[in-house]
Amino acid sequence: MSKEKLILKDILFNKEKIIYLSRIIKNVYWEFKSENFIQENLDKFPQLELKQRIFYIKDMLYKYLPKDYISTVNIMLKSLPDELDPTKKDDDFWDFIFAAYGEFISEYWCNKENLDFSLQSLETITKRFSMEFALRNFLKKFPQETLKFALKWSKNDNYHVRRLSSEAIRPNLPWWWKINIWVQNTLKILDNLYTDQTQYVLRSVANNLNDITKLDANAVISKLLEWKKSEKQNQKNMLFLITHSLRSEIKVWNPKALELLWYYQPAIKINNFHISTTQVKIWESLDFWFELTSNISQKLLMNYKIYFVMSNWKLREKIFHISKKNLSKWEKITISKKHPLKNMTTKKLYSWKHFVEIFINGENFWKKEFLLTI
Repeated sequence: MSKEKLILKDILFNKEKIIYLSRIIKNVYWEFKSENFIQENLDKFPQLELKQRIFYIKDMLYKYLPKDYISTVNIMLKSLPDELDPTKKDDDFWDFIFAAYGEFISEYWCNKENLDFSLQSLETITKRFSMEFALRNFLKKFPQETLKFALKWSKNDNYHVRRLSSEAIRPNLPWWWKINIWVQNTLKILDNLYTDQTQYVLRSVANNLNDITKLDANAVISKLLEWKKSEKQNQKNMLFLITHSLRSEIKVWNPKALELLWYYQPAIKINNFHISTTQVKIWESLDFWFELTSNISQKLLMNYKIYFVMSNWKLREKIFHISKKNLSKWEKITISKKHPLKNMTTKKLYSWKHFVEIFINGENFWKKEFLLTI
Protein backbone atom coordinates (compact mmCIF):
# COMPACT_ATOMS: atom_id res chain seq x y z
CA MET A 1 0.00 0.00 0.00
CA SER A 2 1.44 3.34 -1.02
CA LYS A 3 1.94 6.21 1.37
CA GLU A 4 -0.53 8.30 -0.63
CA LYS A 5 -3.37 5.80 -0.14
CA LEU A 6 -2.62 5.47 3.55
CA ILE A 7 -2.85 9.21 3.95
CA LEU A 8 -6.11 9.43 2.00
CA LYS A 9 -7.99 6.82 4.04
CA ASP A 10 -6.81 8.39 7.29
CA ILE A 11 -7.89 11.84 6.17
CA LEU A 12 -11.36 10.74 5.09
CA PHE A 13 -12.12 8.23 7.85
CA ASN A 14 -10.51 8.92 11.21
CA LYS A 15 -11.31 9.51 14.89
CA GLU A 16 -12.57 13.05 14.35
CA LYS A 17 -14.91 11.96 11.55
CA ILE A 18 -16.39 9.09 13.58
CA ILE A 19 -16.92 11.35 16.60
CA TYR A 20 -18.63 13.89 14.33
CA LEU A 21 -20.92 11.24 12.82
CA SER A 22 -21.74 9.88 16.26
CA ARG A 23 -22.54 13.35 17.59
CA ILE A 24 -24.97 14.32 14.83
CA ILE A 25 -26.79 10.99 15.19
CA LYS A 26 -26.94 11.36 18.98
CA ASN A 27 -28.46 14.83 18.54
CA VAL A 28 -31.56 13.33 16.90
CA TYR A 29 -31.56 9.86 18.50
CA TRP A 30 -30.69 10.09 22.17
CA GLU A 31 -30.69 6.27 22.65
CA PHE A 32 -27.71 5.94 20.30
CA LYS A 33 -24.77 4.23 22.07
CA SER A 34 -22.26 6.67 20.66
CA GLU A 35 -19.25 5.62 22.78
CA ASN A 36 -19.59 1.99 21.72
CA PHE A 37 -20.11 3.00 18.10
CA ILE A 38 -16.98 5.16 18.13
CA GLN A 39 -14.81 2.56 19.83
CA GLU A 40 -15.83 -0.34 17.57
CA ASN A 41 -15.04 1.67 14.45
CA LEU A 42 -11.70 2.95 15.72
CA ASP A 43 -10.60 -0.50 16.90
CA LYS A 44 -11.17 -1.88 13.40
CA PHE A 45 -9.90 1.02 11.29
CA PRO A 46 -6.16 0.10 11.36
CA GLN A 47 -6.99 -3.19 9.63
CA LEU A 48 -9.16 -1.62 6.92
CA GLU A 49 -8.53 0.18 3.64
CA LEU A 50 -10.57 3.14 2.46
CA LYS A 51 -13.62 1.41 0.96
CA GLN A 52 -13.56 -1.22 3.70
CA ARG A 53 -13.95 1.54 6.28
CA ILE A 54 -17.07 2.80 4.52
CA PHE A 55 -18.56 -0.69 4.60
CA TYR A 56 -17.62 -1.22 8.24
CA ILE A 57 -19.22 2.06 9.35
CA LYS A 58 -22.31 0.98 7.42
CA ASP A 59 -22.41 -2.30 9.37
CA MET A 60 -22.00 -0.47 12.67
CA LEU A 61 -24.90 1.81 11.77
CA TYR A 62 -27.01 -1.30 11.23
CA LYS A 63 -25.90 -2.64 14.61
CA TYR A 64 -26.55 0.49 16.65
CA LEU A 65 -29.61 2.02 14.99
CA PRO A 66 -33.20 0.73 15.17
CA LYS A 67 -34.06 -2.28 13.03
CA ASP A 68 -37.13 -0.53 11.63
CA TYR A 69 -35.93 0.73 8.25
CA ILE A 70 -38.08 3.85 7.92
CA SER A 71 -37.21 4.97 11.44
CA THR A 72 -33.50 4.44 10.92
CA VAL A 73 -33.30 6.32 7.62
CA ASN A 74 -35.34 9.17 9.07
CA ILE A 75 -32.75 9.39 11.87
CA MET A 76 -30.03 9.61 9.23
CA LEU A 77 -31.89 12.26 7.27
CA LYS A 78 -32.60 14.36 10.38
CA SER A 79 -28.92 14.15 11.37
CA LEU A 80 -27.71 15.60 8.08
CA PRO A 81 -26.07 19.04 8.06
CA ASP A 82 -27.31 21.83 5.81
CA GLU A 83 -27.25 21.24 2.08
CA LEU A 84 -24.14 22.23 0.13
CA ASP A 85 -24.38 25.70 -1.36
CA PRO A 86 -26.71 25.27 -4.38
CA THR A 87 -25.56 28.52 -6.00
CA LYS A 88 -22.01 27.36 -6.73
CA LYS A 89 -21.01 26.49 -10.27
CA ASP A 90 -18.28 23.95 -9.60
CA ASP A 91 -18.30 22.10 -6.31
CA ASP A 92 -17.16 18.58 -5.57
CA PHE A 93 -17.68 15.93 -2.90
CA TRP A 94 -18.00 17.33 0.58
CA ASP A 95 -17.74 14.83 3.44
CA PHE A 96 -17.01 11.18 2.65
CA ILE A 97 -18.35 10.10 6.04
CA PHE A 98 -21.88 10.23 4.59
CA ALA A 99 -20.97 7.56 2.04
CA ALA A 100 -21.80 5.11 4.83
CA TYR A 101 -25.39 6.36 4.87
CA GLY A 102 -25.75 5.57 1.17
CA GLU A 103 -24.16 2.14 1.56
CA PHE A 104 -26.48 1.36 4.46
CA ILE A 105 -29.51 2.04 2.26
CA SER A 106 -27.98 0.18 -0.68
CA GLU A 107 -26.91 -2.89 1.29
CA TYR A 108 -29.84 -3.49 3.59
CA TRP A 109 -32.85 -1.89 1.97
CA CYS A 110 -32.54 -2.21 -1.79
CA ASN A 111 -35.89 -3.92 -2.18
CA LYS A 112 -39.15 -3.44 -4.02
CA GLU A 113 -41.19 -2.55 -0.95
CA ASN A 114 -39.01 0.44 0.02
CA LEU A 115 -37.73 1.39 -3.43
CA ASP A 116 -39.27 4.86 -3.76
CA PHE A 117 -38.43 5.83 -0.20
CA SER A 118 -34.85 4.62 -0.58
CA LEU A 119 -34.25 6.50 -3.84
CA GLN A 120 -35.85 9.66 -2.44
CA SER A 121 -33.58 9.39 0.59
CA LEU A 122 -30.49 9.08 -1.62
CA GLU A 123 -31.65 12.20 -3.46
CA THR A 124 -31.67 14.05 -0.12
CA ILE A 125 -28.28 12.73 1.00
CA THR A 126 -26.58 13.53 -2.33
CA LYS A 127 -26.97 17.24 -1.53
CA ARG A 128 -24.35 16.62 1.17
CA PHE A 129 -22.27 13.88 -0.44
CA SER A 130 -22.65 12.31 -3.87
CA MET A 131 -24.56 9.01 -3.83
CA GLU A 132 -23.56 7.45 -7.17
CA PHE A 133 -21.88 4.50 -5.45
CA ALA A 134 -24.99 3.60 -3.47
CA LEU A 135 -27.13 3.75 -6.60
CA ARG A 136 -25.21 1.00 -8.40
CA ASN A 137 -27.02 -1.71 -6.49
CA PHE A 138 -30.40 -0.17 -7.35
CA LEU A 139 -29.46 0.01 -11.02
CA LYS A 140 -28.46 -3.65 -10.90
CA LYS A 141 -31.63 -4.89 -9.17
CA PHE A 142 -34.22 -2.36 -10.39
CA PRO A 143 -32.79 -0.78 -13.57
CA GLN A 144 -35.96 0.60 -15.11
CA GLU A 145 -37.34 2.06 -11.90
CA THR A 146 -33.99 3.62 -11.00
CA LEU A 147 -33.55 5.09 -14.48
CA LYS A 148 -36.96 6.76 -14.15
CA PHE A 149 -35.69 8.49 -11.00
CA ALA A 150 -32.46 9.44 -12.80
CA LEU A 151 -34.47 10.98 -15.63
CA LYS A 152 -36.45 13.02 -13.12
CA TRP A 153 -33.26 14.02 -11.28
CA SER A 154 -31.75 15.30 -14.55
CA LYS A 155 -34.32 18.15 -14.41
CA ASN A 156 -33.84 18.94 -10.71
CA ASP A 157 -33.11 22.51 -9.57
CA ASN A 158 -30.20 21.33 -7.40
CA TYR A 159 -27.05 20.72 -9.41
CA HIS A 160 -25.86 17.96 -7.07
CA VAL A 161 -29.00 16.00 -7.89
CA ARG A 162 -28.57 16.70 -11.62
CA ARG A 163 -24.98 15.55 -11.47
CA LEU A 164 -26.06 12.36 -9.68
CA SER A 165 -28.37 11.50 -12.58
CA SER A 166 -25.35 11.33 -14.88
CA GLU A 167 -22.60 10.05 -12.58
CA ALA A 168 -24.63 7.15 -11.19
CA ILE A 169 -25.30 5.67 -14.63
CA ARG A 170 -21.73 5.83 -15.96
CA PRO A 171 -20.80 2.44 -17.47
CA ASN A 172 -17.34 2.48 -15.87
CA LEU A 173 -17.67 4.40 -12.62
CA PRO A 174 -14.22 4.68 -10.93
CA TRP A 175 -13.86 2.74 -7.66
CA TRP A 176 -17.04 0.74 -8.30
CA TRP A 177 -18.33 -2.07 -10.49
CA LYS A 178 -19.37 -1.67 -14.10
CA ILE A 179 -23.01 -1.66 -15.14
CA ASN A 180 -24.69 -2.52 -18.41
CA ILE A 181 -27.32 0.04 -19.44
CA TRP A 182 -28.64 0.42 -22.96
CA VAL A 183 -26.74 3.37 -24.43
CA GLN A 184 -29.89 5.12 -25.65
CA ASN A 185 -31.31 5.13 -22.10
CA THR A 186 -28.21 6.94 -20.89
CA LEU A 187 -28.24 9.42 -23.77
CA LYS A 188 -31.90 10.22 -23.08
CA ILE A 189 -30.94 11.39 -19.60
CA LEU A 190 -27.85 13.27 -20.81
CA ASP A 191 -30.07 15.14 -23.29
CA ASN A 192 -31.40 17.03 -20.27
CA LEU A 193 -27.93 17.87 -18.96
CA TYR A 194 -25.73 19.01 -21.85
CA THR A 195 -27.07 22.57 -21.65
CA ASP A 196 -26.18 22.79 -17.95
CA GLN A 197 -24.09 25.79 -16.92
CA THR A 198 -22.53 24.03 -13.92
CA GLN A 199 -19.09 22.64 -14.61
CA TYR A 200 -19.57 19.91 -12.00
CA VAL A 201 -22.49 18.55 -14.04
CA LEU A 202 -20.85 18.99 -17.45
CA ARG A 203 -17.73 17.15 -16.30
CA SER A 204 -19.86 14.18 -15.30
CA VAL A 205 -21.69 14.24 -18.65
CA ALA A 206 -18.37 14.24 -20.49
CA ASN A 207 -16.96 11.43 -18.34
CA ASN A 208 -20.12 9.42 -18.96
CA LEU A 209 -19.82 9.91 -22.72
CA ASN A 210 -16.15 8.97 -22.63
CA ASP A 211 -17.16 5.71 -20.93
CA ILE A 212 -19.80 5.11 -23.62
CA THR A 213 -17.24 5.55 -26.43
CA LYS A 214 -15.81 2.17 -25.34
CA LEU A 215 -19.24 0.67 -26.17
CA ASP A 216 -20.48 2.78 -29.09
CA ALA A 217 -18.22 5.61 -30.21
CA ASN A 218 -20.41 6.46 -33.20
CA ALA A 219 -23.44 7.04 -30.96
CA VAL A 220 -21.44 9.49 -28.84
CA ILE A 221 -20.08 11.36 -31.84
CA SER A 222 -23.57 11.60 -33.38
CA LYS A 223 -25.02 12.87 -30.11
CA LEU A 224 -22.30 15.51 -29.69
CA LEU A 225 -22.83 16.66 -33.27
CA GLU A 226 -26.58 16.92 -32.60
CA TRP A 227 -25.97 18.97 -29.45
CA LYS A 228 -23.49 21.21 -31.22
CA LYS A 229 -25.94 21.95 -34.06
CA SER A 230 -28.69 22.81 -31.56
CA GLU A 231 -26.61 25.79 -30.31
CA LYS A 232 -28.30 25.48 -26.91
CA GLN A 233 -24.95 25.42 -25.11
CA ASN A 234 -22.36 28.20 -25.30
CA GLN A 235 -19.27 27.60 -27.42
CA LYS A 236 -16.85 27.33 -24.49
CA ASN A 237 -18.86 24.67 -22.68
CA MET A 238 -19.64 22.81 -25.91
CA LEU A 239 -15.95 22.66 -26.77
CA PHE A 240 -15.24 21.28 -23.30
CA LEU A 241 -17.93 18.62 -23.72
CA ILE A 242 -16.61 17.52 -27.10
CA THR A 243 -12.95 17.53 -26.08
CA HIS A 244 -13.44 15.76 -22.76
CA SER A 245 -16.01 13.26 -24.06
CA LEU A 246 -13.84 12.19 -26.98
CA ARG A 247 -10.49 12.12 -25.22
CA SER A 248 -10.17 8.33 -25.53
CA GLU A 249 -11.18 8.41 -29.21
CA ILE A 250 -8.72 11.21 -29.91
CA LYS A 251 -5.95 9.08 -28.43
CA VAL A 252 -6.68 6.34 -30.97
CA TRP A 253 -7.17 8.92 -33.74
CA ASN A 254 -10.78 8.15 -34.56
CA PRO A 255 -11.26 10.19 -37.81
CA LYS A 256 -14.82 11.23 -36.95
CA ALA A 257 -13.74 12.40 -33.49
CA LEU A 258 -10.81 14.34 -34.94
CA GLU A 259 -13.05 16.07 -37.48
CA LEU A 260 -15.51 17.12 -34.79
CA LEU A 261 -12.61 19.01 -33.21
CA TRP A 262 -11.52 20.42 -36.60
CA TYR A 263 -8.49 18.17 -37.02
CA TYR A 264 -8.62 17.30 -40.71
CA GLN A 265 -6.20 15.53 -43.03
CA PRO A 266 -3.00 17.52 -42.56
CA ALA A 267 -1.52 19.49 -45.44
CA ILE A 268 2.05 19.67 -44.21
CA LYS A 269 5.63 18.92 -45.04
CA ILE A 270 8.02 17.47 -42.46
CA ASN A 271 11.74 17.90 -42.90
CA ASN A 272 14.79 16.81 -40.98
CA PHE A 273 13.39 14.36 -38.47
CA HIS A 274 16.31 13.70 -36.14
CA ILE A 275 16.94 11.73 -32.99
CA SER A 276 19.89 12.74 -30.84
CA THR A 277 21.48 9.32 -30.98
CA THR A 278 20.60 5.94 -32.41
CA GLN A 279 21.65 4.35 -29.11
CA VAL A 280 20.05 5.33 -25.80
CA LYS A 281 20.71 3.90 -22.36
CA ILE A 282 17.93 3.01 -19.94
CA TRP A 283 17.43 5.89 -17.46
CA GLU A 284 18.46 8.40 -20.12
CA SER A 285 16.20 10.29 -22.53
CA LEU A 286 15.34 9.93 -26.17
CA ASP A 287 15.64 13.39 -27.74
CA PHE A 288 14.12 14.07 -31.14
CA TRP A 289 13.08 17.04 -33.23
CA PHE A 290 11.71 17.87 -36.65
CA GLU A 291 10.78 20.83 -38.84
CA LEU A 292 7.24 21.27 -40.09
CA THR A 293 5.80 23.54 -42.76
CA SER A 294 2.05 24.10 -43.03
CA ASN A 295 0.75 24.32 -46.60
CA ILE A 296 -2.58 25.84 -45.48
CA SER A 297 -4.10 27.43 -42.38
CA GLN A 298 -5.06 24.51 -40.14
CA LYS A 299 -5.26 22.95 -36.68
CA LEU A 300 -2.72 20.25 -35.92
CA LEU A 301 -2.68 17.62 -33.19
CA MET A 302 0.83 16.21 -32.86
CA ASN A 303 1.63 12.92 -31.13
CA TYR A 304 4.31 10.31 -31.20
CA LYS A 305 4.27 6.59 -30.68
CA ILE A 306 7.05 4.53 -29.17
CA TYR A 307 7.25 0.81 -29.93
CA PHE A 308 8.65 -0.87 -26.80
CA VAL A 309 10.02 -4.39 -26.97
CA MET A 310 8.62 -6.76 -24.33
CA SER A 311 10.08 -9.81 -22.63
CA ASN A 312 8.58 -12.07 -25.33
CA TRP A 313 10.22 -9.89 -28.03
CA LYS A 314 6.88 -8.57 -29.26
CA LEU A 315 6.35 -4.83 -29.56
CA ARG A 316 4.07 -2.83 -27.27
CA GLU A 317 2.84 0.51 -28.63
CA LYS A 318 2.36 3.59 -26.45
CA ILE A 319 1.09 6.97 -27.66
CA PHE A 320 2.32 10.26 -26.22
CA HIS A 321 1.23 13.84 -26.77
CA ILE A 322 3.47 16.53 -28.26
CA SER A 323 1.31 19.63 -28.75
CA LYS A 324 -1.67 21.27 -30.46
CA LYS A 325 -1.01 24.05 -32.93
CA ASN A 326 -3.00 26.51 -35.01
CA LEU A 327 -0.79 27.28 -38.00
CA SER A 328 -1.20 29.79 -40.79
CA LYS A 329 -0.37 29.10 -44.41
CA TRP A 330 3.38 28.56 -45.04
CA GLU A 331 4.15 28.86 -41.34
CA LYS A 332 7.26 26.90 -40.36
CA ILE A 333 7.95 25.57 -36.86
CA THR A 334 10.46 23.32 -35.13
CA ILE A 335 9.18 20.68 -32.72
CA SER A 336 11.45 19.08 -30.13
CA LYS A 337 10.73 16.48 -27.49
CA LYS A 338 12.64 14.78 -24.69
CA HIS A 339 11.23 11.39 -23.65
CA PRO A 340 12.66 9.81 -20.46
CA LEU A 341 13.30 6.08 -20.74
CA LYS A 342 13.24 4.62 -17.26
CA ASN A 343 11.99 1.47 -15.61
CA MET A 344 8.77 1.73 -13.62
CA THR A 345 6.91 -0.71 -11.40
CA THR A 346 4.28 -1.20 -14.11
CA LYS A 347 6.64 -1.07 -17.09
CA LYS A 348 10.03 -2.70 -17.48
CA LEU A 349 12.28 -1.71 -20.36
CA TYR A 350 14.36 -4.22 -22.30
CA SER A 351 17.54 -3.75 -24.25
CA TRP A 352 16.78 -4.11 -27.98
CA LYS A 353 15.65 -2.24 -31.06
CA HIS A 354 12.82 0.27 -30.48
CA PHE A 355 11.04 2.72 -32.75
CA VAL A 356 9.60 6.22 -32.51
CA GLU A 357 6.97 7.41 -34.99
CA ILE A 358 5.39 10.84 -35.56
CA PHE A 359 1.61 11.20 -35.99
CA ILE A 360 -0.18 14.40 -36.95
CA ASN A 361 -3.99 14.54 -36.97
CA GLY A 362 -3.92 10.77 -36.76
CA GLU A 363 -1.71 10.23 -39.82
CA ASN A 364 1.72 8.68 -39.47
CA PHE A 365 4.71 10.42 -41.01
CA TRP A 366 8.28 9.63 -40.03
CA LYS A 367 9.46 6.56 -38.19
CA LYS A 368 12.94 6.11 -36.72
CA GLU A 369 14.74 3.19 -35.12
CA PHE A 370 16.87 3.44 -31.98
CA LEU A 371 18.66 0.92 -29.83
CA LEU A 372 17.90 0.85 -26.11
CA THR A 373 20.81 -0.45 -24.04
CA ILE A 374 21.59 -1.14 -20.41
